[in-house]
Parts: sequence; structure tokens; C-alpha cells
Amino acid sequence: MRAIERYGLRLRRRRFRIRAWRKSRALDLVVDRTSLIRRGQILCFVTLRNERARLPWFLDYYRRLGVSHFLLVDNDSRDGSREYLMDQRDCSVWVTDASYKRSRFGMDWMNRLLSRYGHGHWCLTVDPDEFLVYPFCDARPLPALTDWLDASSIKAFGTMLLDMYPKGPLAEATCAEGEDPFETACWFDSGNYTISRNWQFGNLWIQGGPRARAFFADRPDLAPALNKIPLVKWHRRYAYASSTHMLLPRGLNLVFDEWGGEKATGVLLHAKFLDSFGRKADEELSRRQHYAASREYEAYAGAGSPDFWNRFSERYRDWRQLEILGLISKGNWA
Repeated sequence: MRAIERYGLRLRRRRFRIRAWRKSRALDLVVDRTSLIRRGQILCFVTLRNERARLPWFLDYYRRLGVSHFLLVDNDSRDGSREYLMDQRDCSVWVTDASYKRSRFGMDWMNRLLSRYGHGHWCLTVDPDEFLVYPFCDARPLPALTDWLDASSIKAFGTMLLDMYPKGPLAEATCAEGEDPFETACWFDSGNYTISRNWQFGNLWIQGGPRARAFFADRPDLAPALNKIPLVKWHRRYAYASSTHMLLPRGLNLVFDEWGGEKATGVLLHAKFLDSFGRKADEELSRRQHYAASREYEAYAGAGSPDFWNRFSERYRDWRQLEILGLISKGNWA
């Protein structure tokens, strides 16, 4: 990359950080337990709206993995999400009714909290329907992974978003509060993915899966991006550039390739496709607060209760299955 291009990215990162500081003035801190955060703890950062039914399983899942503290921005929930989170002893909660779209889809808020509280910590930035799976996660907690990443001088851990879905119409895929969503949404596409490189930022761009074939079959290039970098050893000068798809500095995006072999990678199991999908899609379309003029939600509109399952669908078992299929890698982590 030429010097002028590197300089342009540094300026962009600086603008992201300044913008995050400005947009954070819309956040009201309602429960502050950040004094409980200790050096070396893994932190989880989340933006949410009306996710009350998902939260018990989400919090328990990441507690079991080894997350010590959750820093959450509630964007005008009306379903009791805020009140539930305020009662959780490992959660600090901010609230806002400001525009999700005008905060760069929540990333301005996340960048500010990451800068203020995440410096020096391994930080996991995810949505309430995203669940991290990594090599050996059934036997090794998240601190074991971050210790190995530290020892290997690796600062960011890459994943692919793996859309999970049930067999049959989504309207029949019920999941009660506190239940494992992947008992119901237990199928995924093992292939059907395309990969290209974003030369400006250095990251891979992954598309495909059930959403591409069901909603973007005629324009697969418009399908949602599935590449994510959710786990980062944060520094206050870092910034997410586009959701958790890519970061600045640019070198943090090189999470899939290295000289001499593959880097360790994981997946985020995506629990979006359950019986609540149609209702939430209609709500978000009416709000028009999502990326690209809510193009993704326009594609969902009128879909009713789709059935993503076909004879090529794979039933999820564990991380080892995903490794065999080439969807995650142990890399050099033995």
C-alpha cells in the first residue's frame, strides 16, 4: 500500500474515533458496574433493541465461555430488556433513543465504549443472536484461547457468521426464553460461500449461505457479508470501520492467512432464523435504520415464513464437524 493510502486510512481512523466521542454523548449510563472490571478479564460489548427473550441464554452462554463483564447499549427497547439487564450483576448498561443509523449502525457507540473500557483487554463485540464457536471450545474456555493468541502475538481473531435455521417453516420454529436456540435452529449450509479480498482494508469478504440463496439468488453480490472479527485485544486507538467486518489499523484484518499455514479461526453461530424472524423483519423495515437503506430487510419483506432447509443442509454437531468442512481452523493451536 502506498504511503498516501496509509495516511488516508490513518485519517479515517481518527475521524471514526472523533465521531465515536461525539455520538457517545447520546448515551445515558443507567447502571455502572465497570469498577468491577479487573485487569486481564475478557469483556463483551453489545448493542441491542428488544431482545429480552434472547438475553438469558446469551448471557449464560458467554459466562460459561469465560466473559467477565458485559457492556451493553440498549437502543430504546420496549420489551423489558433494559430492566432485565439492570438486574444482572456483571452488566453495565447504557440507554439511548438516538438513531441507530446515524451512529453508523451502533458502531460509534461501541467504538467509544471499547476505547474507554476495553483498552488492554480482549474484547468480544457481538449481537445478541451471535454465539462464538472456536476450536476446542468444548474443553477450553475463552481465556485459554486469548492466552494462546497473546503468546503468539496475535491481536485479532476472525470468524465467519454461520446462519443457522430449522427444518421447516420459520413460523413453527419456537424457542422459549432461556432455551438453547440451536436445539431448534440446528441446520446450516456447509458450502455455497464465495470469498473475495477487500484490498483497501486487507480483509476477506465472505458471502453466501441460506440468505444468499433464498433472498439474493438473482444478485448474490448484494447478499449480507459473513466475515467478522469479533474478538480483539483492544487498544484505545483502534476503531471498527464497518460493523465488525473490518477494523483500523488495517493489519488487524489479516485474520485468515499467514506465512507457513492458516491462522486459527472460528464461527459465530447466528440464531436469527426462528419464529420471531418475520415480526422483527417487518419492524426493522418500518424503522429504516439498517445498512444500505435497509436493503436486506426489503428482501425479507413479504417472505412470510420461509423454509431454508434442503437436501444439502447439514445438522450441526460440534466444532470438529466445522473444522472437517473447512469452516473453522485450529491453525497452529495444538
